[in-house]
Amino acid sequence: MEIGIYTFAELHPVPGSGAAVDPARRLRDLIEEIELADQVGLDVFGIGEHHRPDFAVSAPAVVLAAAAERTSRIRLTSAVTVLSSDDPVRVFQDFATLDLLSGGRAEIMAGRGSFIESFPLFGYELADYDSLFAEKLELLLRLRDAEHVGWSGQHRPALDGLGVYPRPLQQPIPVWVAVGGNPASAVRAGTLGLPMALAIIGGLPERFAPFAQLHRDAARAAGHDPVPALSINAHGYIAATSQRAADESFPAVAAAMNKIGRERGWAPITREHFDASTALRGASFTGSPQQVVEKILFQHEIFRHDRCLLQFSVGTLPHAQVMRSIELLGNEVAPAVRAALAGSGAERFPT
Repeated sequence: MEIGIYTFAELHPVPGSGAAVDPARRLRDLIEEIELADQVGLDVFGIGEHHRPDFAVSAPAVVLAAAAERTSRIRLTSAVTVLSSDDPVRVFQDFATLDLLSGGRAEIMAGRGSFIESFPLFGYELADYDSLFAEKLELLLRLRDAEHVGWSGQHRPALDGLGVYPRPLQQPIPVWVAVGGNPASAVRAGTLGLPMALAIIGGLPERFAPFAQLHRDAARAAGHDPVPALSINAHGYIAATSQRAADESFPAVAAAMNKIGRERGWAPITREHFDASTALRGASFTGSPQQVVEKILFQHEIFRHDRCLLQFSVGTLPHAQVMRSIELLGNEVAPAVRAALAGSGAERFPT
């Protein structure tokens, strides 16, 4: 199993202080986090795209390119690229460039995004939410497969055999589809033969098992062999003990999620609710290294997934704490998970 980290580079005020986070400082810290993740042997680092004042990254490929020069092995992916409001030609060019700079380590995780600010910002109608993503994903895959593309659609000017450059080292450059709670999205990813990143940030993980099965069934029905990979993406944080992990993480998580909750009408997250989510059958990978190992293995029995990505900085945490969490994930959790799965003889996918 590949194990890694993703982040949205939050700029929420530090809990208890009210102090604003400097975007320049946050980006410098982020590069250090990616460099450390590479050093401790993690497999993937993902960076999300947002267009709000409480996040530092609106251009993941730029940040990942900076990280490419400070790393040698770790795969570098968006998490996600909001493809619905972007230009697939430019997305392909950005990540092909990243692939060249990184020596073939770039990936694109395409999604609809969890916020809507990018739609009016780039001149798109929210009413076209579904058709925008479907059309632009089709074009992105055409660009990936051929240097010269003839294509026409509803939301972008046509291409008449024009060449798109540069071409990446990887042939093809990986494109994942990020899925939340939409079954049709899981079916689309499987039908297209694309790996799927399934976000589970609340509720019982086993309730999401049908999405994994829909993805695999659709891939098999479309004749894709092998069946494309599955990633489980979730919130998490690791400290020496489970109590310390919860105590350090909760204030930041609550501040960030309750701010978003006020915008969307969610009930506030209480400490009781948060603690329940850190239990074995909860969605959050917050705890001691051993607790996180047990939860990854527990979910592997449900999903037989190929990748696990954890978002440590759900809210603003001190940089030193995030760095320590990365060390624990790379030095203690990842080796234990890999050893357990190697010794179990578990098949990649359920029958």
